[in-house]
Amino acid sequence: MPNRFDPAAARLGGYLELDGTIEFYGRVASILRPEHTVLDIGAGRAAWFHDDACAYRRSVRDIRSKVSRLIGADIDPAVLSNPATSENVQIVNGRVPLPDHCVDVIIADYVLEHIEDPRAFSVEINRLLRPNGYFCARTPHKCCYVSIAARLIRNSRHSRVLSAVQPDRKAEDVFPTAYRLNTLRSIGAHFVGFEPFNYLYSSAPQYFWGKKAVYRAFLILHRILPTVLTANIFVFLRKRAQ
Repeated sequence: MPNRFDPAAARLGGYLELDGTIEFYGRVASILRPEHTVLDIGAGRAAWFHDDACAYRRSVRDIRSKVSRLIGADIDPAVLSNPATSENVQIVNGRVPLPDHCVDVIIADYVLEHIEDPRAFSVEINRLLRPNGYFCARTPHKCCYVSIAARLIRNSRHSRVLSAVQPDRKAEDVFPTAYRLNTLRSIGAHFVGFEPFNYLYSSAPQYFWGKKAVYRAFLILHRILPTVLTANIFVFLRKRAQ
């Protein structure tokens, strides 16, 4: 897209003050230990590893050197060639092919909005996590304007629409959404027995057609609208020891 506006281009390091990826993975890094086994659910092909132009943001997100073992998992077989993990597995019928209570931290980055069966998903998370382990997720709030727009557009048209509002987004990285696990209440209801450290985070606008004027308009909206209408949910849950 010619002359596409990049609001981070004038910032040292190439990232904005309100960068949700840096905020989220900085928080994840604070709980990681060298002996940890980490599972990245929904890891896919690691689009960020291939396509993110910001070297600092990639370095914050790349946690391989911080832990003992990093496993990528996804229903998409593209995960098997994911270069940003130490090993990869494919999810079959909602089940990750790993033993019970074998991981210390589970990351699900922009995954919860795609979950069709929240109960089955939470049961699988609980099965995989060791006691005192952490589940870390980032997802749009169900009331966020992005989520509302996505629900008004049929899943079959998401790829076409996203290619316009997010020109860097590739069709292979667009998946059907359900929005059944995208409020603090629904997360709390399905993750009983977990200690919550959740909060809402409103990052800089991500959908603006590559246009400076549209970006500035959404920036104003982010400042005046209630947080719930612009925010992601940052989910940090610690599994209580039995």
